Amino acid sequence: MEIGIIGAGAAGVSLLDALSLTEPPPSGVTVFEGSSCLWRGRAYQPDVDAVRVNAPPALMSIRHDDQLHYTRWLAEHDGHLDTLLGVPIVPRAVYGEYLEATAMAAISRLRHRGCHVSVINDWVTGYSPLLTRTGGTHTLDHAVLCVGGGRPLDHYGLEGSPGFVLEPYPLARTLYGVPDGSHVVVIGSGLTAVDIVAALAANGHSGPITLLSRQGVLPYVQQTPVKLEFRHLTRENLPDTFAGLVAAMRAELGEDLAPLAAEITGAEDAVERLRRQLSEVDSPHPGRRMLSAAVHMFGPVVWPRLPAGERTVLRTQHFRTITSLASPMVPGNAEILLRLFDSGQLRLMSGVPKIEPAMRGFRVRGARELSADVVLNAVNPPAHAIPARTEPLVSSLLDAGVITLPATGGVSLRSGGVHTLGGITASTSFITPSVPTLAAGASAVAAEITSGR
Repeated sequence: MEIGIIGAGAAGVSLLDALSLTEPPPSGVTVFEGSSCLWRGRAYQPDVDAVRVNAPPALMSIRHDDQLHYTRWLAEHDGHLDTLLGVPIVPRAVYGEYLEATAMAAISRLRHRGCHVSVINDWVTGYSPLLTRTGGTHTLDHAVLCVGGGRPLDHYGLEGSPGFVLEPYPLARTLYGVPDGSHVVVIGSGLTAVDIVAALAANGHSGPITLLSRQGVLPYVQQTPVKLEFRHLTRENLPDTFAGLVAAMRAELGEDLAPLAAEITGAEDAVERLRRQLSEVDSPHPGRRMLSAAVHMFGPVVWPRLPAGERTVLRTQHFRTITSLASPMVPGNAEILLRLFDSGQLRLMSGVPKIEPAMRGFRVRGARELSADVVLNAVNPPAHAIPARTEPLVSSLLDAGVITLPATGGVSLRSGGVHTLGGITASTSFITPSVPTLAAGASAVAAEITSGR
């Protein structure tokens, strides 16, 4: 059986590792990746140390059935302790080293077991047989799209303007040359914006920084890891309505649901909430921890079961709240933001502004008018966006009748020979897949492929 893995980021690494553990192994695996950053994807390229992994080690194992896989590897890389969480939070480039080491070990394991493995540094442009940009052809029994997310959108039409950056990563490149005292405006206030602020602070930037946020919301602050046990909300007993999910969470928390409900619905000032949540990192209340874990553990299964109307409401009206809960920032970064807010160097501006190039820099019009020297985009690509480099392949798959493209985005499958893994999968929610979600999906795809030998 010949298997093609299209994309060599975290999803591709997880699938490669899962395939290396199947019994018996496939006869051949070919990995296709057109970029120069094998095994790291967009998120884990070499970058400044201030850009950190945003989860504790227990949530970063790329192997589904081995939660300590990353922890064991990390034991050989001392340092980077987040003193508030009490666990190592390493630079993302270090996590990229883990992904690369895992991929190399999987390839070695497969070859040792008699499987032929090839890694082709080229873009795939066609299907049946697979075609690469340089003209190569490959006949495969199964092809798995592990292509990651799309390109960020240029919401204000600023691309090409001097001082504007659409794709901020790697920050070591995009922040190089930003004048020390310049006014930097960041479009967005999510985790990418937090990365930008932390990197600017690490570089010693002394000028003002303004975050532009439609709703004026910051990511929640992570709390110290604790062992969570779900008794009512389980895979065997998952509700298929939003009301059912609320009832299950209420059963989990009992009378303790009120603090979580207040956290979600309260109209607290963003900076004051940041301050309060930093003071509650060690809070014993399990609400936020359980909800954040539940989104990633059960969300991929529950999402396609929900009525279409409920999915639309959650995606359009509660996107920011859910993503803030599901992807909280590490306390170390929260401390940096609070320090900069308190000093007045960092500001948060809510609403929908207008941004346009000026004679020098940019003019921002919203709740107040600002001038900016540099504008950095921190709004991630839309959920289910298809990467531009993947569009020729997707068009070929569409012409062959093996996929469909739903109006809500992503790819739906019509053929057992083609599989998807990660955010491109149409049936997944709008939450960026976590590492455990990718690992679980990789395990499922590997089992599906190998069970049909």
